[in-house]
Amino acid sequence: MGFFDILDMLGTIAFAISGALMAIKRKMDVFGIFIVAFVTALGGGILRDVFIGNTPVWWMEHFYVVHFISVSVLLAILFRNRIYFLAKSLFIFDTIGLAIFTISGVQIGVSANLDPAVSVVLGIMTGCFGGVIRDILCNEIPIIFRKEIYALASLAGAVCFIILYSLNFNENISHISTITLVVVIRVLAVRFSISLPTYTIKKK
Repeated sequence: MGFFDILDMLGTIAFAISGALMAIKRKMDVFGIFIVAFVTALGGGILRDVFIGNTPVWWMEHFYVVHFISVSVLLAILFRNRIYFLAKSLFIFDTIGLAIFTISGVQIGVSANLDPAVSVVLGIMTGCFGGVIRDILCNEIPIIFRKEIYALASLAGAVCFIILYSLNFNENISHISTITLVVVIRVLAVRFSISLPTYTIKKK
């Protein structure tokens, strides 16, 4: 298992825990917790693979990932009180997953010799859409459609990775730099309440 595979697995675990914590917060039963965790961890990748015609989708050919997700969910349930009350634990796991899965999507696009812009879109799709499905299942407005800087962090990370790749930077350095950029953008956005503008219609 190479460095990229390890990163991908860490992203899967992070998103699985993120989904499990959200489901626990919404007081779902065990089945609901597992379903939300699975779609959070795998939803973006499934959508990406379907879009580029990569079937069977990734997790079906790497079924061990289901075991990792299952263990992650069980740990999240068993240690839910300790994990949940860590400062911004849901934010931390979600941000790590976003960064790693953004790289995963971009790298798959690059490996398939797709246009850099398409690779960036695949990165955003892989990084964000598991969380979109999670939020919908939990009856919340998806985080990428709210004021919070989320998809833009993924976009910045995807562009960063494309640039470093085109400049022939070491792959590990590209991965670490991209993850750092996404995490820093998310942390700064939350810390200083940086957000995109929202608009409302005034009632007459």
